[in-house]
Amino acid sequence: MSRPIPKQQQDWRVPDADEAGITRLAERVALKIAVGDVVALSGDLGAGKTTFARALIRAVLADRGAEIPSPTFSLVQTYAAPRLELAHLDLYRLSGDDDLVELGFDELITAGAAVVEWPERAPGLAAANRLNIHLSQGTDAEQRTVRLVGHGTWAPRLARLEAMSDFIDAHAPWNTASAVYLQGDASARAYARLASSPLAEVPPPSWGRLGGGDCRTAAVGIPPTPSPTPQVGGEPRTAILMDQPRQPDGPPIRNGLPYSRIARLAEDVRPFVAVANALRDADLSAPEIYAADLDRGFLVIEDFGDRVYGAEIARGTSQPELWRAATDALLALSRHAVPPEIPLPDGTAHCVPPQDAAVLGIEIELLPDWYWPAVYGTPIPPHIRADFMAAWDGVFARLAAEPKGWVLRDFHSPNLVWLPERDGARRAGLLDFQDALQGSLAYDLVSLLQDARLDVPAALEDELLAYYLERRRAEPGFDADAFRFAYAALGVQRNTKILGIFARLAMRDGKPAYVRHIPRIWRYLARGLAHADLAPLARWFDDHFPDAVRRTVPSL
Repeated sequence: MSRPIPKQQQDWRVPDADEAGITRLAERVALKIAVGDVVALSGDLGAGKTTFARALIRAVLADRGAEIPSPTFSLVQTYAAPRLELAHLDLYRLSGDDDLVELGFDELITAGAAVVEWPERAPGLAAANRLNIHLSQGTDAEQRTVRLVGHGTWAPRLARLEAMSDFIDAHAPWNTASAVYLQGDASARAYARLASSPLAEVPPPSWGRLGGGDCRTAAVGIPPTPSPTPQVGGEPRTAILMDQPRQPDGPPIRNGLPYSRIARLAEDVRPFVAVANALRDADLSAPEIYAADLDRGFLVIEDFGDRVYGAEIARGTSQPELWRAATDALLALSRHAVPPEIPLPDGTAHCVPPQDAAVLGIEIELLPDWYWPAVYGTPIPPHIRADFMAAWDGVFARLAAEPKGWVLRDFHSPNLVWLPERDGARRAGLLDFQDALQGSLAYDLVSLLQDARLDVPAALEDELLAYYLERRRAEPGFDADAFRFAYAALGVQRNTKILGIFARLAMRDGKPAYVRHIPRIWRYLARGLAHADLAPLARWFDDHFPDAVRRTVPSL
């Protein structure tokens, strides 16, 4: 039951918070909570522990109107949230550590996280990743001073949370906004939706004075989460908080450089801000930047809402209509050259890097590095790897001669939002373009028409490829045959990379959900490999990944 708590810790003091401030703080803590965590709430009777706990639980549930009964008599209440299981414990009536064992505390934090009131009643209570929160009387009777101490992985998380709060608090109206966790992507970025004003006014109940009685059963009046409405009376009502700390370099893999440097992946928020500004200048729908801390990696950006392409398909929106709007966005972008440099608010500039053979080559190596071992259980033999790389040499040489333009790089359904109230190409809202490069315009089109996350019928792919080519055919110097080769080659390159990424996400990062997409990726690969000029690559894949292997999803 008792475990030593790691010595690493972080201390943060929030003075004189009123009830609304306590609720906001709890919502922000909820953004960082994870499986295995213990959030231990201490303080005198009436200090506001239950107020804090209820706000935190509602935030994790993403339901600001959820009924959160006090566990005073049941001792524990459990909640199933999309992110994790959450247990709320009140240890006031416990007689010691043995009672905690009977509650199955270890099992609770193995499966999820625990919010614990009166933790001092069980002196043996400990967890590797623990956030201690103590509430005490503030300057005024209705204020509380909150001290947060993070242990284990909560130490860096709490430091990040404090920096995030400093950033938000410096930018009205977001300083008083509620915060709700948003599911992110496969990256290290984190997101939350900020709501600067509620849709309804609900008078909050008094939480009492310190020593004025046990307020553990008081309810907190929190209005329902508003629907995303980017503009209200000229001012934004909701926004997205992006939290992207600068990523440390990974281990060097070639010439002393890590994978991220060779593949030219964004290391901070600067490229996102620069490319967003450039896309808006091109009259495309990229999020407006409301507030930015470029050094610490925080942004408040325009909220496009929840009509992501994949969700729209599930709601019955026409896939051809959605995909045609996105194709129109790419056609509009094709008319804009990549600037030599894009100015940033702090006086620096971002230069969009090239999508050269070094980038394309390191990406395809994800297949021998990760997918081959996932399928065959052993490293790829050196001579087979050498044949694989050699088969790409001529392909990359031909691609290098292609005209260059914008490559947003992840132009597919998870990063496209349907904005039907806008006109033309602006109906496709663009997200996740911070890794943008200068390269062949075929790359984003094949990313869209061979979407890794959902099926794009071959007939729709052919129709929209022909639509794209027809609208560019009149451009001086446009070579439709060369574009078709680039489309096929980059489709094979991208899908080869994706096979490796999905295997790596499962094997290294513990994210096996992506494996279910692998059969789709093989179908797309077959489409691209049918191009006559890619016959050497097709032979390599046929020799080493025959149909029987392609039809087998690795058990990762």
